Amino acid sequence: MKVREHPEYQSGRGAASAKVPTRFGLASRETDGEWRDHMLALAADGDAPPVKLRTTVTEEHPRTILSFNKSPDVPFDRSINAYRGCEHGCVYCFARPTHAYHDLSPGLDFETQLFAKPDAAKLLRETLAKRKYRPRPIAMGTNTDPYQPIERNYRITREVLEVCSEARHPVTITTKSDRVTRDLDLLAKMASQSLVAVAISVTTLDPVLSGKLEPRCAAPAKRLAALGKLVEAGVPVHCSISPIIPAITDEFMEGIIERAAALGVRSAGWIPLRLPHEVAPLFREWLQVHFPDRAGKVMSIVRSIRSGRDNDPNFFSRMNPQGVWADLFRARFRIACKRAGIGTGKNSPKFELDCTQFRPPEVGGQMRLL
Repeated sequence: MKVREHPEYQSGRGAASAKVPTRFGLASRETDGEWRDHMLALAADGDAPPVKLRTTVTEEHPRTILSFNKSPDVPFDRSINAYRGCEHGCVYCFARPTHAYHDLSPGLDFETQLFAKPDAAKLLRETLAKRKYRPRPIAMGTNTDPYQPIERNYRITREVLEVCSEARHPVTITTKSDRVTRDLDLLAKMASQSLVAVAISVTTLDPVLSGKLEPRCAAPAKRLAALGKLVEAGVPVHCSISPIIPAITDEFMEGIIERAAALGVRSAGWIPLRLPHEVAPLFREWLQVHFPDRAGKVMSIVRSIRSGRDNDPNFFSRMNPQGVWADLFRARFRIACKRAGIGTGKNSPKFELDCTQFRPPEVGGQMRLL
């Protein structure tokens, strides 16, 4: 199937459709709204141009902003997600199924119907000021990107970092955007106090492929440049080569490691492709649109490292693929890091963030006693 043959595919978006899952008993629908259904039908018949999807943002006001987890295979127990949905449109994003809870599709809705939490900094300040609160690093970017395009105007991530800086609370950030460098003033200050570490994900060195995989992310060259700027500013950085997509992006592993090392990056890692719930059919659809000639090969390798399934949801093994292909990726990664002077395993640099400096922030103008 070529791109032009898919009635819903739009340039600049990752998913090819807006199918809604039936896991939660939702009525099955292909698209959103009668008007769009009608226009797509006309477009499919050649009687109308494709519908141009616009990004919409809905503000929501939750009671709390910190989310806690007990997952034994992730290195953090609390996180902040300033946004729901992500305009970056990464077709492989494992967070896509969360939109189904709102009767929205993990496909096009996830990247076009976004939610922002403008009260995030205020809620965080109130939480950190509670007498019984005990600090541990807060992870940002674990679900949706804290520096996606709408951060340019909302600046919620910036406000959260300001609260953390004031309270001397440690933070980790994961992003695919060079917009993170806009906050270098805060990040450099926090880094000097061992309060922050930043991971930037680079999936490929090919901007054309990146435009298909993650259409509204910063180009690979910009992400690498951001890594270099963070290094220069003294911010601990990690280059995440993730996800590794067999027969699509794995060929760039060595090149990314070499480029990152040349910029002074001394920490790197890789994560295999994960396809939970609705992400699997969305990714299969993407393969048929962009790489129909190798779709079968890609999914065959994916299943070979996931015990014969599209996805492995189990703790630990979901991050630790098995089989010949997985072993090959590990060996290639290890050799590339050794050649580039990047440590792996026990020799990998550890980002030890300091929780001992924490001091509850002011709330409502009330000054601290100490």
